[in-house]
Amino acid sequence: MTADDGQVAQSEKLLRLLWRHDLPPRTGARGPKQHLSVDEVVAAGLAVAARDGYHGVSIRSVAAELGVRPMSLYTYVPSRDALIVLMVDAVAAADEPIDPALPLPERMRAIAAGIRAELLAHPWLLEVPPWRQVLGPGRMGRYERQLAALEGAGLSDLEMDRTIAVLSEFAAGNARTAVARRRAIAEMPDARWWELFGPLLGRVVPAGRFPLADRVGAAVGEIYQAPADPDGDFEYGLRSLVAGLTAGLGRG
Repeated sequence: MTADDGQVAQSEKLLRLLWRHDLPPRTGARGPKQHLSVDEVVAAGLAVAARDGYHGVSIRSVAAELGVRPMSLYTYVPSRDALIVLMVDAVAAADEPIDPALPLPERMRAIAAGIRAELLAHPWLLEVPPWRQVLGPGRMGRYERQLAALEGAGLSDLEMDRTIAVLSEFAAGNARTAVARRRAIAEMPDARWWELFGPLLGRVVPAGRFPLADRVGAAVGEIYQAPADPDGDFEYGLRSLVAGLTAGLGRG
């Protein structure tokens, strides 16, 4: 067997796992008797990720979550990478459809808000490499629902895909900042951080060197009571982004 043959075999196995509920069961398959289901293994992986983060997910940690030996887990999933793919798809499957009766700007907002909410609820997803993710029914179903939210709006097929990509990337970038803020606050509240570092900055930064930064920073700091405001940035940015996306359609 060549390296390519091995890759094809592994890819086929992963795809069959992803689409396990849609494919007919394989007959005549041999192997150890299974006492768990792939769904239970994926659920255990999600529980570990929620508690310990992306890097806490391993075959050993998920086996411990299930109370089984690590080697027995390979009966269900071939590798940690395959398990992560299954977990990502399971999260995507929970995405809610968007009401087609909503005005187009609201449907666009819902696409971005759904992506952001998913990442805030499952911050470990931000660690998953985003390129060449294998498509399962969860991710395909979400893409179908997002496209359905844009269907009939006067966008070409390419424009619909671009719109989803732009909204998703904006939401993901903002979610990354929001998650970082949440983790930082858990270690030290913003007010305490500023109490420690504010006076130090005042001593080392030459007075008047950055007049615009001083003025704007003071104004927004008074409003935010923090170095930044990811929630407010999301609302402001999304309004502007959606207005730009719909302007050409005369629906802003």
